[in-house]
Amino acid sequence: MKKIFLLGAFLFTMLGHAQIFNPVKWGTSVEKLSDTEYKLITKATIEKGWHLYAQNVPENGPVPTTFTYDDTHGQFKTIGNTTEEKGHTINDPVFEMKITFFEGTAVFEQKIAVSGDVKTINGSVEFMVCDDTRCLPPTEEDLIFNLQENSASATVSTSETTENMSTTTDAPPAKAPDKKSKKTLWGIFFIAFFSGFAALLTPCVFPMIPMTVSFFTKQSKNKAAGIKNAIIYGLSIIVIYVLLGIVVSLIFGADALNALSTNVWFNIIFFLLLLVFAASFLGAFEIMLPNSWANKVDSQADRGGLIGIFFMALALAIVSFSCTGPIVGTLLVQAAAGGSQIGPIVGMLGFSLAIALPFALFAAFPGWLNSLPKSGGWLNTVKVVLGFLELALAFKFLSNADLVLQLHWLEREVFIAIWIAIFGALSFYLFGKIQLPHDSPITHISVGRLSLALITLSFTIYMIPGLWGAPLNLISAFPPPQHYSESPYGVGYTQLSSSKVQGGHHEQVPEGAHLMPPHNILAFDDYDKGLAYAKKVGKPVMLDFTGHACVNCRKMEQKVWVKPNILSILKNDVVLISLYVDDKRKLEADDIVDSKLKPGKKLKYIGQKWSELQTIKYKTNSQPFYVLMGHDEENLIEPVAYTPDADEYYNWLKAGLSSFKK
Repeated sequence: MKKIFLLGAFLFTMLGHAQIFNPVKWGTSVEKLSDTEYKLITKATIEKGWHLYAQNVPENGPVPTTFTYDDTHGQFKTIGNTTEEKGHTINDPVFEMKITFFEGTAVFEQKIAVSGDVKTINGSVEFMVCDDTRCLPPTEEDLIFNLQENSASATVSTSETTENMSTTTDAPPAKAPDKKSKKTLWGIFFIAFFSGFAALLTPCVFPMIPMTVSFFTKQSKNKAAGIKNAIIYGLSIIVIYVLLGIVVSLIFGADALNALSTNVWFNIIFFLLLLVFAASFLGAFEIMLPNSWANKVDSQADRGGLIGIFFMALALAIVSFSCTGPIVGTLLVQAAAGGSQIGPIVGMLGFSLAIALPFALFAAFPGWLNSLPKSGGWLNTVKVVLGFLELALAFKFLSNADLVLQLHWLEREVFIAIWIAIFGALSFYLFGKIQLPHDSPITHISVGRLSLALITLSFTIYMIPGLWGAPLNLISAFPPPQHYSESPYGVGYTQLSSSKVQGGHHEQVPEGAHLMPPHNILAFDDYDKGLAYAKKVGKPVMLDFTGHACVNCRKMEQKVWVKPNILSILKNDVVLISLYVDDKRKLEADDIVDSKLKPGKKLKYIGQKWSELQTIKYKTNSQPFYVLMGHDEENLIEPVAYTPDADEYYNWLKAGLSSFKK
């Protein structure tokens, strides 16, 4: 059931607006290479916001673009494979694999050698197209190549019959990519900002606050001048770190930054880099820049004026590098891995702002310096805690590489076990049971350290049930997904195929039904069998137009369907019929019929049957798409599509059930 990918979704509003989408147009042309050789050129023109998948997609991934050329009469032979442009390659977060796709246009070329008088060559292309919120079912279109004319012979991606079925209402707009990127950049900024505060509490930076502020207040002629100089000092710190972010962005560029998150070797390099950072913070060695750099910069700081203040800030950055370097490096790695070209710049802005603020504030209010805690062993404790966090984060990058390569070396249970060991060791360290090279002797544990130890220990205990299949929602973004594990249902659990537990009763699974893991929702994948069972048990039907690897379908199942009130309805109050529009199983001979949307074509696969049902009856062709209907096959309520708001989805279910009972 995992042969192909299909869809993502988001089409219907609660008002039930629908539209048949036609985002790709196909054109063909021919280039004559010699008397017997030609190049067949196929060009896809893709509407803005949509993308088309490449020909080579890993197994269990999305539907690839596939070309076939009709050579049944033996009048030509293909030379090599169909070639394509480079496209864009990403590490898809849902399928955990590298996937290539095209935007705007895509050109495919196939060389052939002809024998005899050949005027035209017929072919076809099967493809799938998606945007940020939805995907359309796999579609097959005919291609005609005219060898006598080197001009385009256009074909359209969706038949006129399908296009004429579109309603006049507009589809909801696709999710704007810039909004998503803004959210990502704000996330980078805040993470970097708090990381900057963490860096302030390290032995290399914290003691510099009173020293530097005191210098400005004593050397300045008056308080106003001291505040002014401290503000300039803080701005210089921001400029230095932002320049570092700009350099990283210019060196790599947008495409390379995206590769940081998708390339296996980059992820492995980041893993090793973070291991080095973690070892440094834990006390194995110090990461330091050459002393000559610090000496040269420090000599420039004596020049006075704005230039002198700037070089004082640069001296701070160099001297504190052994503490701030690993944090800055991690931030640049994380920001760059987000794929945004300005991510490193935003990250450095947030980090440097947190570093610079205390100097300006304490210069403005020098009396606050008396409230600062004295330097001591607690600063090294902060550094060690950061080292443990670096170590935990390192395995996230190693997990990314493992998922892309599908090696199954770092499956979910192994990842969680490693994190339990790391945070368990951190707990013992905070309780004073473990000492590292640069720690001071512990005579007592402070209230703050004890509180952090209890939080860390609680987090460690929280992760333990994850070894037995617990979802661990607090850290769901870090471990591999639940299906990427030794035991998808949990360690030691055996799934029964002949029975189900539902509503506290042990019942036999009806013919044509199956249990959807991990919550054992009874579901049919055949319309007629599901409807017959619904009539038998006196329950309404919920049609679930979906796909085996539909992105937003899985989001609904993992984040919305699992809510107790919704799960209870799905297991007890409705009969779920999941119709997979990408089901590539062939129809039985008696079930093969002519397509109503494409005259002259026959429906060959089960998925085509359900896709055509959805298109004709509900005037939409994207998934997920949910319909609540009675035994007369009439809607109990307007259908809905992707509905991530669980309360809204629950209210929709309740309204449909209420209508059924009337």
